[in-house]
Amino acid sequence: MGYYPIFAEMTGRPCIIIGGGSVAERKAEGLLRVKANVTVVSPSLTELLASLVKQGKIRHIAREYCKGDLAGFGLVFVATDDPGVNAAVYQEGRERGVWVNAADDPAHCDFILPSTLRRGDLVVAVATGGASPALSRAIREELEAYFTEDYGTLAEIVGEVRRELTGRSTSPDAEAWRRALNGDLRRLIQEGKQEEARAYLLKQLGAEI
Repeated sequence: MGYYPIFAEMTGRPCIIIGGGSVAERKAEGLLRVKANVTVVSPSLTELLASLVKQGKIRHIAREYCKGDLAGFGLVFVATDDPGVNAAVYQEGRERGVWVNAADDPAHCDFILPSTLRRGDLVVAVATGGASPALSRAIREELEAYFTEDYGTLAEIVGEVRRELTGRSTSPDAEAWRRALNGDLRRLIQEGKQEEARAYLLKQLGAEI
């Protein structure tokens, strides 16, 4: 396997999930979180998936997968425990040039999903190349203790400052950012002093208010 880590823009991207159980539920929730356009193909759905259909958040095709279902979709997520379905969907994906992810079946995956930790706009992803999702999850859980909720605020402030500097046609180099993102900045955020943290960061980057 030769997996290359990327973050993909998913807003409005048409995605199809084959299966309607708990795994499909998790895939749908994750895709909706990043504003993807989700269709689920399955004879039955969990209560949550059925609720999402009623709310108009996802589309439901109430039957088993059939060849041709992948037409018009950008990404496919197979969430069944049927190896035959996995293989058939993967084959159609290859024929159509559509990327396929089959849960717990790396041999039928064009891409795998890392275990992710989210703190606002900050996303930390952990993967083992499909070898052990359990290990990825265990490492991600260890990281949760380090990357506290304060990191979401840090990411928000850094993004705001970067946009402001861009508006001023100012571009601090990587070393300047490294020095500025120090313990004093993080302490201000931990103390809930967001405006002071923002002013401090601008000052450290040589662009005081």
